[in-house]
Amino acid sequence: MKEKNKVFWKGVEELHNEPEFIKNNLNEFPASVLAKDEASDESAPDRRDFLKLVGFSVAAATLAACEAPVKKAIPYLNKPEEIEPGIANWYATTFAEGGDYASILVKTREGRPIKIEGNKLSSVTGGATSARVQASVLSLYDTERLKGVQSAGKASSWEVADAAIVDRLSKISQEGGAIRIVSSTILSPTTLKAIAEFKAKYPTTEHVVYDAISSSAISKANAASFGKAVIPSYRFDKADTIVSFGADFLCTWGAGDYSADFAKTRKLSKNKKTMSRLYAFESNLSLTGSNADFRAPIKLSQEGLFVAELYNRLTSARINTEAVKNDILDKAVIDLLASKGKSIVVSGSNDVNVQILINEINLALGNYGTTINLNSPVNYRLGDDEKMNQFVDDLKGGKVAAVIFYAANPAYDHPKAEDIKAGLKQTKLSISFADRADETASLVEYITPDHHYLESWNDAEPKAGFYSLAQPTISPLFKTRQAQESLLKWSGNNTDYYTYLKNNWGSSILNGGSWDKALHDGVYESGVASVESAVSSTFNTSAVAENISKVYTSASKGIDLKLYEKVGIGSGVQANNPWLQELPDPISKATWDNYLAVSKKYADDNKLKEGDLVEIKVGNKKLAKAVPVLIQPGQAPGTASLALGYGREKAGKVGTGVGANAFALATIQDGLVQYSAFNVTITPTGGFSQIAQTQTHHTIMNRPIIQDATLKEYKANPAAGRFFPTVTTPDGKVAPAKVDIWKDQHVQPNHKWGMSIDLNTCLGCGACVIACQAENNVPVVGKKEVINRREMHWIRIDRYYSSAAEPKETGVYFKGEGDLELPDQTENLEVTFQPMMCQHCNHAPCESVCPVAATTHSTEGLNQMTYNRCVGTRYCANNCPYKVRRFNWFKYFDNGEVFDKNTSMNTALGRMVLNPDVTVRSRGVMEKCSMCVQRIQEGKLTAKKEKRKVKDGEINVACAAACATGAITFGDQNDPESQVSLENDDLNKERAYAVLEELNVQPNIFYLTKIRNTQA
Repeated sequence: MKEKNKVFWKGVEELHNEPEFIKNNLNEFPASVLAKDEASDESAPDRRDFLKLVGFSVAAATLAACEAPVKKAIPYLNKPEEIEPGIANWYATTFAEGGDYASILVKTREGRPIKIEGNKLSSVTGGATSARVQASVLSLYDTERLKGVQSAGKASSWEVADAAIVDRLSKISQEGGAIRIVSSTILSPTTLKAIAEFKAKYPTTEHVVYDAISSSAISKANAASFGKAVIPSYRFDKADTIVSFGADFLCTWGAGDYSADFAKTRKLSKNKKTMSRLYAFESNLSLTGSNADFRAPIKLSQEGLFVAELYNRLTSARINTEAVKNDILDKAVIDLLASKGKSIVVSGSNDVNVQILINEINLALGNYGTTINLNSPVNYRLGDDEKMNQFVDDLKGGKVAAVIFYAANPAYDHPKAEDIKAGLKQTKLSISFADRADETASLVEYITPDHHYLESWNDAEPKAGFYSLAQPTISPLFKTRQAQESLLKWSGNNTDYYTYLKNNWGSSILNGGSWDKALHDGVYESGVASVESAVSSTFNTSAVAENISKVYTSASKGIDLKLYEKVGIGSGVQANNPWLQELPDPISKATWDNYLAVSKKYADDNKLKEGDLVEIKVGNKKLAKAVPVLIQPGQAPGTASLALGYGREKAGKVGTGVGANAFALATIQDGLVQYSAFNVTITPTGGFSQIAQTQTHHTIMNRPIIQDATLKEYKANPAAGRFFPTVTTPDGKVAPAKVDIWKDQHVQPNHKWGMSIDLNTCLGCGACVIACQAENNVPVVGKKEVINRREMHWIRIDRYYSSAAEPKETGVYFKGEGDLELPDQTENLEVTFQPMMCQHCNHAPCESVCPVAATTHSTEGLNQMTYNRCVGTRYCANNCPYKVRRFNWFKYFDNGEVFDKNTSMNTALGRMVLNPDVTVRSRGVMEKCSMCVQRIQEGKLTAKKEKRKVKDGEINVACAAACATGAITFGDQNDPESQVSLENDDLNKERAYAVLEELNVQPNIFYLTKIRNTQA
């Protein structure tokens, strides 16, 4: 690796060998000792029995929910009458949160939903899930959910509330008063039909749709260019060249999950040696930018100029805008021209003029009909900013008599939140379907809480002609009611929503198809995507050029602010979910907070240290709360970034007060919400707040953990980038495996379970982390303990930066302070994500040092933990070279006073999410990845009952099942036909390597080298 002259580093503190970093690395464990106020109550005996944790004393509502299977729901595998204790049932249903969507399968045990998997029958999502989808099962058991209808902040009854609401709606409608239904994007065609029926009953009603993260500019640009106000479908799997201007399409852009399609273009094997090339032009380091082959950090105030420059370079026509020069843009132009019809150019801007130029670029490249299809639009984010602004103005002006909020919280997530709060005081009737008294619902007269989606019947049409169904997987926990049923009842229609849904499908969707089959499969797809017809545009060059020049300039000297969405928290809807709050952000590795990310140069120039609190002001808008500074490599000079979704005031005990509300800094330009601001004022307060980051908690020093090469090198030599360690012996240098102090006593006669992890297709999204947490009852420890380096995740996604440089002196990593001689961190910055869990070593160092044989090796290649034998010496953690073992410093369950954020273990309702097949660990016990041994045993027993061998693919671990890109492959290495064997021994034999191979611990997890498409 040394001959490559490349250094990998995890964070700024490691890059500069800061004293605190060096001090922590010299100590295997944190120096802090247990304080009395931190210790859990020792008076009560430990109770690890799951039945005690779940308890048969759970509230009556909980017990009622777990009675028999939900009436009329159809399990994915078993018939309802076959439900037995200890046997899991799976139901196909749909996750839809605003514009976010996933077709999913829900695992239930004794009537309790406990785990979510992707539904591979869906051609829209293909079985992909995200961290938010995985975590949504915990939100079902949120004790902050309302238990019933409320009137003026007090409990009421449905009968009383219905009568009053119907009476007042009728009067308002008869008097000609304006009624408004305000919602986020609704994917459900049957819900839209119910709203239409409501509007027919009350003719003065209008439906206003807005999204917390708006994509209005895309649909408006398509209306201007092509006469179609739609968001087209994109086929990233058909693109050879992709150019993104601030569109984080691998994370949150457009709410479509494009990561699986993108990953198909990055897969390599001996049968496929081609890759797409991704260019990213952005201000903050995003998930998409971190996976780019070429990334150019640019200021937000220059973005429109870069798009205009690309247009001028690719078309014969030109618009009169300020020219920009950039080497990476030059490369992008060459590749785009060479891949006409096989490219995509996208932008995350909510500026219509920028999106019109993007349309013209794609049109000039011939991408419509190949990689972009206007005739098969998606329905993810259809909010209309202009209509929402008009509603807010009418509300503030006293022109709205009644308003109903459905899946919307504009008093929190809209730039005009203060106007909305003031306007609600002037209405005659205000209603919210929120599941809690959130920022908006707490201001209305009636809260008629909706079911959680796992308690509901519903449907979705994420893409024209592609439908999915949602069915309840549990009876309602509380006295809530579906919002659709409330709308129908207030419209005078007493049909229950299940019947209404089924009738609508029978009359307008199924076309003679089977309802039961659609419900069983979870999806019904009436046809393939429509073929794109000829596309032409009406492009007003002078108007677009004038507007671009008016907004964007290269002369800006101030600081630009980017407001962005994190992969975990998103827009903040699930802010009260502790799994998501403790999920390390893929880029910053920070938890439990948002922060102002700035460049190292800006921090140095302004004498700021990481954690220093600053105030932010945009025009006359000031952030209500100071936020800490985080020094972020890759942040464009002259820019800063701040995550949305935090600063909730009424989310619940987990989410309230975490971070600052960045939506307050969003602005409105030409009627559209803008998530960027120029000439921002940043003022230090003198305060300090430590950021809970996980990245360098388990540093493995300067070793060849990541092995990489370029595509050109790989084509010339499939083993390019590989590091082949040797050991010097009297007979010369040999491979480490040839020198062994172990007497090999580990034999795997039947199965040898293992993994292959492709660094090319691991995008760092974190879905596997949440999936593992849900499957294996991993506790939440809270911000304080994360700072103490005591997070409990069994799998972590290590994020490495790399640059071509050497330390100033040999061994500087081990000796003391000193910088690496690197170029500007914003330029030439490469990022690699690496999932790291227990490697299940065949020569495991942990096993040889355990004094009580709590950690042992199985006959199937697994490193096992016997929890009730472990006495907590932590010798195994000290001896683990991968730092993947987790120690229970406290009793995290049944300890609500100390760990009140660990709701899945410390509330009677939350415990319903625990997996009964996995032990809940107690204080003083070491734990780590078990390779989901409970799933392995279940699969083996099923095969045994059917008197056959285990088939490859029928057993899968939680992390691999959740991976949208297929980066993690699990299987039996003793089966030469298994996919994991093919990856490691055939298709990618030359790329497969074991981390720290020189130690000869012989892990059962192999990684495929990272290949970058950075050379011609």
